Amino acid sequence: MTILAVDDEKIALEALTEAIRHAEPEAEIIAFRNGLEALAYCDKNQVDIAFLDISMREITGVKLAEYIKEKQPKINIIFSTGYDEYRTEAFDMHASGYITKPITDKKVRKELDDLRHPVEDGKAASRPKKVLRIKGFGNFDVFDEDGRSLHFDRQKAKEMFAYLVLKRGTSCTVREIAAVLFEDGDYDKKQQLYIQKIISSMMNTLRAAGAETIVNKTYNSIGLNADTLDCDFYRAMDTKDYSGYLGEFFAQYSWAEDYNYFFGEL
Repeated sequence: MTILAVDDEKIALEALTEAIRHAEPEAEIIAFRNGLEALAYCDKNQVDIAFLDISMREITGVKLAEYIKEKQPKINIIFSTGYDEYRTEAFDMHASGYITKPITDKKVRKELDDLRHPVEDGKAASRPKKVLRIKGFGNFDVFDEDGRSLHFDRQKAKEMFAYLVLKRGTSCTVREIAAVLFEDGDYDKKQQLYIQKIISSMMNTLRAAGAETIVNKTYNSIGLNADTLDCDFYRAMDTKDYSGYLGEFFAQYSWAEDYNYFFGEL
């Protein structure tokens, strides 16, 4: 299930996406603060449900819905707004639902249970389940599907996982990871044994969260199945919406500083 979330107010969009994520954890959520960018996305990508704020600067939610429905007649449009006077206009265009702010996961769940156009079950089944949620903007952190922060017994194990998240599915050699974690250390037998302990510690943490299968590991390389991660950094790169970046990225780790320069230029 692919769900579009559009609101030009940053805090309101964050609240909307969090409510959707709690109401439908397995959904793929595509978020935009610019309605015209959302429209461009819908021109090239199939969307099952769209939560649209009505009052936006670039284009109203009602007008955006009209354009989207021209391309995708069976899309479910659910309007979200802080005002009630648009209800008649919204339902005149056969919207699936209407939510007044503040948005909650209960309100979202109620609308998802009463869609105008049923969503094909096969769509959700064909996409990998998002096993973990990753926060990369600000301090790096990892959450399970219930929203609990994962506990890593070793800080280096968490740092290793952070680097693998940054690589987004690209396999890394153990030696490359060692060079990142221990910038000036010699890659000798002692360090090799220590790296293996860190890998083992990381895998124990993931196993406790039921997420060990996201790791692709061979004798001398390791990577992640990025499609199983719900990551703010990935969404920003995919949608070109960098509004979630507030000056820090993987803040605990010096090797991520170059990305701060990258985001700072956008």
